[in-house]
Amino acid sequence: MPAFAGPVRIAVDIGGTFTDLQILDETTGETAAHKTPTTPGDPSEGLMLGIGEAARHLGFPLSAVTGLMHGTTIATNAVLERRLARGALVTTAGFEDVLEIGRHVRREVYSRVAEPRTLLIPRRRRFGVRERLDATGAIVTPLDEADARRIAGAIRAAGIDVVVVALLHAYADPTHEERLAAILREEIPGCHISRSSAISPEIREFERTSTAVLNALLMPVVASYVDRLRERTRAAGFSAPIYLVQSNGGVTTPEVAAEEPARLLLSGPSGGALAAETLATALDRPNLVAVDMGGTSFDVSIVSDGRTRLVTQGEIDGCPVRLPMIEIRTIGAGGGSIAAVDATGRLTVGPASAGARPGPACYGRGGRLATVTDANLVLGRLDPAFFLGGAMCLDADAAGTAVAEGVAGPLGLSLEAAAAGLVAVGVATMANATRLSLFEKGLDPRDFAVVSFGGAAGLHAAEVAEALGAPTVIFPRDPGTLSAWGMLFADIVHDLARSRLVPATAEAVPLLAALVTALRVDGEALLAQDGVSAADRACRFALDLRYKGQAYEITVPLAEETFDAAALAEAVAEFHRRHQAQYAHSDPDAVPDVVTVRLSAVGHLAKPRPRPFAAAATRAAKGRRRTWVGDAWIDVPVFDRDALDAAPLAGPAIVEEPHSTLWLPPGWTMTPAATGDLIAERPA
Repeated sequence: MPAFAGPVRIAVDIGGTFTDLQILDETTGETAAHKTPTTPGDPSEGLMLGIGEAARHLGFPLSAVTGLMHGTTIATNAVLERRLARGALVTTAGFEDVLEIGRHVRREVYSRVAEPRTLLIPRRRRFGVRERLDATGAIVTPLDEADARRIAGAIRAAGIDVVVVALLHAYADPTHEERLAAILREEIPGCHISRSSAISPEIREFERTSTAVLNALLMPVVASYVDRLRERTRAAGFSAPIYLVQSNGGVTTPEVAAEEPARLLLSGPSGGALAAETLATALDRPNLVAVDMGGTSFDVSIVSDGRTRLVTQGEIDGCPVRLPMIEIRTIGAGGGSIAAVDATGRLTVGPASAGARPGPACYGRGGRLATVTDANLVLGRLDPAFFLGGAMCLDADAAGTAVAEGVAGPLGLSLEAAAAGLVAVGVATMANATRLSLFEKGLDPRDFAVVSFGGAAGLHAAEVAEALGAPTVIFPRDPGTLSAWGMLFADIVHDLARSRLVPATAEAVPLLAALVTALRVDGEALLAQDGVSAADRACRFALDLRYKGQAYEITVPLAEETFDAAALAEAVAEFHRRHQAQYAHSDPDAVPDVVTVRLSAVGHLAKPRPRPFAAAATRAAKGRRRTWVGDAWIDVPVFDRDALDAAPLAGPAIVEEPHSTLWLPPGWTMTPAATGDLIAERPA
């Protein structure tokens, strides 16, 4: 590794098995990747260990670090593992069962019984307070403060110190929620309180309540982690600013994250999507579909016209989250995905995974079931002595036994045919998920290049692209830590919203303009608190629009400088266009409704300079490997990625790097770009 003199910026992506680091020398633009084992008991321990290791390897003092961008799965894992605080919910009397009623949506549409609801707060800890607003925010029943104090006493007696306040129509006027929260703080000192009007001030009481509940139950978890992180950084003499990555691809301060932890639920995967957006600009390729394949999952995100695609609602373990987040589709298809043959003779791959322990059979840790990684080893695509750059040796015999017993035997196939079939089924599953992510937005795969990253994606990206009809695959530099690299380009982002249901006509312009102005004032104030100078601030507005009677909206951008009748008309025209592209129909003569006005208040942070790259002067294969291609064994050349020159490389070929192996099938040609990213293409 080169010596880094500093100043240095660090990005960290904490995964289930490894903590990935990207270290940027801000003077030269050079970056270096580093991996260290994750410490599940306290991820901040592994984070600081990794930073210390990188500092020693690269020769920089911690005092040279100017900033830490931190992606984490701590919020997601806390929900999935139910490591949550005990909470209580206070809502408008008569609406205590909103979480159970939900939307009456059934995944099994012909089932006589709906699926069980995910209830994070049981009925005995849900309280109704006497108050009522109408949909305009007008008071129907004033807040009964005596009733509120009675409820606070019951919560205090139960020993609960996390309270959700989610009142009906609080999105229209937060006054009752604010007063109720003040009473609760008086009666229960030190309790964590999450107001629905603060975290998600939008219509739809079920989704708003669910979001506020998740936020409240995560507050002690994330606050505790932030405190430990602060203690460890101070003990190490680390004084650089720390930013946590949010689900929307922006970053926020630890203090804001502790108050709004629900915004961290897609913290880790959003770094990869941000990396793809950065690559789209660097390579002048505005349309990319990013595929991130690790050991367990396969994540798909889309960059269209140079921007990642955001959605206003997601879901975590059955609980709706009404917050802006990068749209990421995740399926159970990774290197550790297990192959099985069912009673009808059908071969399936995933979603069950062998995980890291015991892992695929070839790991030699007791795994016995065939996985995608085992199949790749059987086919000769992986070097058993160079897995993870030689840090781990694979057991080829164990892989062959697992594929023979789990697939070849039950299907009556040769070992090679079984392994190839296993990979083909996995590729088809990944291609289907990618195709769906594009088709449901009215996008054509032929207009997109596939960006491959994650430890396992390089072995399958070209075949996934071929199944899609996509003509190009981009293999970025340091694919195993690309999510961390993407975090280096993040900005501070605050997402604000105000729901007002009005027709999108000229008569609504004064009301909407007032909302835009109020949002701008709030956004500017938040950025000022973050210490962002006025010159580095930007406000991006959008409208949620829908046709009358619809239960879903489409978000369209709004002119940032001014809001008037012309800006509204432009947004309406864009809504019709997007509705046509996404749903194959539109009604340009209809007047849609405005549902929500949105603002992303952005504080621009300094960006890394382009990373220096120079192709090797000459190219020489490090060797040849017997590889199953089509229906025969052939000797395929193997190259170190750092030893590739600028000339096109024709497949079949294997390219190895420390944390990933790239498979270039026959018919594909690969060429290094000026950025150092490899561009693989095939004839039309």
